[in-house]
Amino acid sequence: MKLTISKSKNSTSLYVAKSFYTNGTRTSKIVEKLGTVAELEKRLNGQDPIEWANKYIEELNKKEKEEKREVLVKYSPSKLINKDEQHSFNGGYLFLQKIYHELGLHKICKEISQRYKFDFDLDSILSRLTYGRVIFPSSKLATRELSKRFIEQPNFDLHQIYRALEVLAKEADFIQSSLYENSLKISRRNTGVLYYDCTNYFFEIEQEDGDKQFGPSKDHKPNPIVQMGLFMDGDGIPLAFSMNRGNMNEQLTLKPLEKRIISDFELSKFIVCTDAGLASEDNRKFNDKDGRAFITTQSIKKLKEHLKKWSLAPEGWKLTGSEKSYDISKLDEMIDKATPEEKERIQAKAFFKERWIKENGFEQRLIVTYSIKYRDYQRKIRNAQIERAQKVIDTNPTKLKKCNTNDYKRFIHKTSCTPDGEVAEKEVYSIDSSLIQQEEAFDGFYGVCTNLEDDVSEIIKVNHRRWEIEECFRIMKSEFKARPVYLSNDDRIEAHFITCFISLIIYRLLEKRLNENFTCHEIITGLRDMNFLELKGEGYVPTYTRTDFTDALHDAFNFRTDYQIVTSSIMKKIFKDTKK
Repeated sequence: MKLTISKSKNSTSLYVAKSFYTNGTRTSKIVEKLGTVAELEKRLNGQDPIEWANKYIEELNKKEKEEKREVLVKYSPSKLINKDEQHSFNGGYLFLQKIYHELGLHKICKEISQRYKFDFDLDSILSRLTYGRVIFPSSKLATRELSKRFIEQPNFDLHQIYRALEVLAKEADFIQSSLYENSLKISRRNTGVLYYDCTNYFFEIEQEDGDKQFGPSKDHKPNPIVQMGLFMDGDGIPLAFSMNRGNMNEQLTLKPLEKRIISDFELSKFIVCTDAGLASEDNRKFNDKDGRAFITTQSIKKLKEHLKKWSLAPEGWKLTGSEKSYDISKLDEMIDKATPEEKERIQAKAFFKERWIKENGFEQRLIVTYSIKYRDYQRKIRNAQIERAQKVIDTNPTKLKKCNTNDYKRFIHKTSCTPDGEVAEKEVYSIDSSLIQQEEAFDGFYGVCTNLEDDVSEIIKVNHRRWEIEECFRIMKSEFKARPVYLSNDDRIEAHFITCFISLIIYRLLEKRLNENFTCHEIITGLRDMNFLELKGEGYVPTYTRTDFTDALHDAFNFRTDYQIVTSSIMKKIFKDTKK
């Protein structure tokens, strides 16, 4: 800041002026009016006004350097704001930017850029697509416009985004392996257990094209889909992914991606945990060698008859840490006689039985668990479905259509003939009690197959964490709005999912840094709401509400944006800190 003297016919006025840069242009503004020379001479009892003003400004500069100067801003109720001038900016992306640079993604972009001849900033494009996917998920066109809401402005055009997507698709394997290597420097990766699952994403089109093929959609949409296979480490952080044709058998997607992890990530000994749909015999055999192992869910209903009979038999059940044998058919009787405390303990316990089975020269361990709590949960869900089915029968059964395996309409039985075999005059609808009885026989039972000899409780514990990979897909589909996909070229589609994959890694690491104390909705909404009002030449005023979440965020990242004003110099330091 410096002293500015303005002279007119009647007086000489003194002002405090401050210089600053805006959009690369140096400009200045009046910070404070000190008064006229005549006014100051009277007030200062003869002291030289110019000398006093210089000392006063020297003190202001000292306070500003120490970040203690109070900022005074004047607004006029009669003065219009400038047209097309942005005043509000989002700063929540700064915390994502910190992790983005810790993962070395800016260096990965630089290395990729050196292999190609293009004139756009790949790092700027990838970072904005990544932050935007978390905070403002939308199309590529909208993301470019929305990224202008970040304090640091983008420096690329729309056509450059699409050119960048083609490059990112070519370098997909390199990006994934480099990300894994860099992540080891900032976070421990639990690669002793790897979880694998598949999902699919639909397109708002009616014709198949390239990888976009008709297949069994998890969203039950009659549109072409592409399939994503995802590996996640034991702590819930994504490890690697692949994109496949929508009509490809998902069991065939595991081995190619796993082989890439073994070669590119230099991992060799790990346990692969999957659901029953991905646990083909070929996949199990593949993970029964070279120090690898598998844990996979096993449908009791699909076991061979002798194994099914053994699994459902009430005798021979155990609890971990005990050799005592239990008859689960007597548990309800035990509960009826138990005290409230004992009743709660019995309901919380998971009983198990196990055996090794050998077929076609391949040996694996079958573990079956039984839980009253799980049984009661399944029956609660079924009873609610039966109530819905009965309601449809009582109101308008003629509108019934085909139903899925777990649809409540499966319990509705239609009779088109009389007990004598004659054609009925009117179709009769009723609840299928035989189907209910068949399903109830499996309530509370849960099967797992493995080649491990570890303690049963540890195997069950590993398998239980499969819900986290389901959550990864839910976050991408719901919070990140990765569907429907509006791109058409296969390479651009893959690049779209690269940005979703990177965003998911950054989000998961952010979640871990916050000690998993906040929900996905709280984190994303909190970042989205972290807006600032820019005061030209002074800094940024937080307009968001300070909460436990924002406090935890600032404590975790060792910088704060929740002062009454974040001065321009402090914000520059934050920019620098988040890009280390």
